[in-house]
Amino acid sequence: MSNKLCKILLILAIIFVVIAIPTFWLLYHPTNNKLEVTFLDVNQGDAILIKTPFGQNILIDGGPDNIVLRKLKNSLPWWDKKIDLMILTHPHDDHVTGLIDVIKHYKVKRIAYTGAIHTAPNYLRWLELVKNKNIALIIIDRPQKIEFSNDCWLDVLYPTKNFLKKHVEKLNNTSIVAMLNYNQTRFLFMGDAEIEVETELLNNNIDLSANVLKIGHHGSNNSNSADFLRAVQPEIAVIQVGKNNTFGHPNRRVLKKLERLGTKIFRTDLNGTVQVISDGMNIYVK
Repeated sequence: MSNKLCKILLILAIIFVVIAIPTFWLLYHPTNNKLEVTFLDVNQGDAILIKTPFGQNILIDGGPDNIVLRKLKNSLPWWDKKIDLMILTHPHDDHVTGLIDVIKHYKVKRIAYTGAIHTAPNYLRWLELVKNKNIALIIIDRPQKIEFSNDCWLDVLYPTKNFLKKHVEKLNNTSIVAMLNYNQTRFLFMGDAEIEVETELLNNNIDLSANVLKIGHHGSNNSNSADFLRAVQPEIAVIQVGKNNTFGHPNRRVLKKLERLGTKIFRTDLNGTVQVISDGMNIYVK
């Protein structure tokens, strides 16, 4: 190999290193100070991806099938195959089934769930996979705080009791309810919690005000009481619901309640995947 060719190769190598190091640094150390909350369109089910300003990925529920993988692929760069925290709000199929494939294709570091008993095959498959992968578990049995940084954290508001290894008649009312805080902005995630849970939260005098509300139980009238919605006063409500679903979701009365509050309504059956961005002071829908 000639000296001239060696010099050219050396120069190219130096250029590559100079470009590659800052590029990879920026990829793995986000600096835009934006919180991204993406309500994935997974048909009749819930799946929410949270990307913190410091590059952590939190996934709340996974929808009814493996469509969540395609939605995650659209929302995360190809090299990002980690889920820092997976939250299963409750073990119904339209929340847990997609999480089976997520665990198979992503590195999941921690999982938060209540541990309520449910004998449906997909939930049992998910539990077995979690056990086989030896993923760290957080049992949600009381209100608690999960910190991602000094200015970004999750307040778990419900359950207020221990459901671990317990049979519960209404699994919807074992749903994990959580408030995501980023500086001055707040996102409230209701899972499928029904009016009984809403009433308990109201009676506990919790500050439920939020910029964004993930509407409970796909917009069912068994959730979303007028008193609860008035307490939240959301600027934006997101309803995760499938087109032409057989449940009649969202209920027209729920939509009317939101309209009376002046809330902007986004629906995954009409709008597709909905992404809300926060800079810590303001929010906007992308």
